[in-house]
Amino acid sequence: MSFNKFAKVLTAGAVGVLMSTAAFAQDTTLRFAGVFPIDHQGTKTMEQVAADVAAADVGLTIELFPANQLGSGEALFEDVARGNIDLAAAFIYADTDPRLEFLSMPFLVGGWDDMNNVMRNLDSEYNKILQEITGDYGVRIMAQNPEGFVGIVATQEPTNWNTFDDKGMNIRVWSSSVVKSMVETLGYQATTMAWGDIFPAIQSGIVDGAICCTKTATYSIFAQSDVGTHFVEYNSISELTTFYASERSLAKLNDEQVAVLQAAMTKASDDFFDYNRENDAVFGEKLIESGYTILSLSPEDQAAMAAHVQEKIWPQMAKTVGQDIIDRLLADK
Repeated sequence: MSFNKFAKVLTAGAVGVLMSTAAFAQDTTLRFAGVFPIDHQGTKTMEQVAADVAAADVGLTIELFPANQLGSGEALFEDVARGNIDLAAAFIYADTDPRLEFLSMPFLVGGWDDMNNVMRNLDSEYNKILQEITGDYGVRIMAQNPEGFVGIVATQEPTNWNTFDDKGMNIRVWSSSVVKSMVETLGYQATTMAWGDIFPAIQSGIVDGAICCTKTATYSIFAQSDVGTHFVEYNSISELTTFYASERSLAKLNDEQVAVLQAAMTKASDDFFDYNRENDAVFGEKLIESGYTILSLSPEDQAAMAAHVQEKIWPQMAKTVGQDIIDRLLADK
């Protein structure tokens, strides 16, 4: 076969592959897994993504699986990386890669503006680092959804709650050595536990509370189920869920479909952030009305706690995360 004929065969084959890919991409369903309860605002945000994608009429359908139907947040990342699940709305745990511990860095951000500029801006050093790490596993970051600061949900008022002295309480932490060290620095005992085990553990007294949730989520998930009595507001770590996608799944889509998906997730992320920012205080009031007590540090105590934790925990993080990542985060901050 001459070179020209061989080239024509290759070209024809390539065109055939492109045509078959384009045809395949015209009618595609993506599975979108989440961890929010069915009636949580985060699930409504997922529903918004699906509705906006459907309205764009580009041959793309989003099938929703909220409330841990396809697995807990700890498991979703690896399933998305493998392409078993196409999209997820969940926190990215460090089980897969210890460098991801930087997502739990305490007192990195100081308020809603910081969350917006550092955590939501996909061009920030924070998200450049995250995309570099997740890219190694074939996962693309689509949007970031900080919901506010997590506090400690407790079944009683912790002793010495506003100092670093022993609290006499055992608190659940997620699978993060950073968070475990921080909670212990504050004077609590800490037990690592998956999200799905929190309710029975608190109800049976295995733990006395959990660091896990914003005021909004504490009201929606715990107070309305008559679990817990106190919310300790340390404002150390922001609750963060991420919209992320499998590169294997995105490769099946055409450019228009990817653009529509990205636009839908960006808009939903914007709306979700605005909702949480506007309703943080509202849900604080609802917590109090439900019988909860909110314990808040004075500005002086808050500053002292932040300085103490930064001094103790940030150097420890460098051993796990890498000093280069810490330096990049602090330089950008």
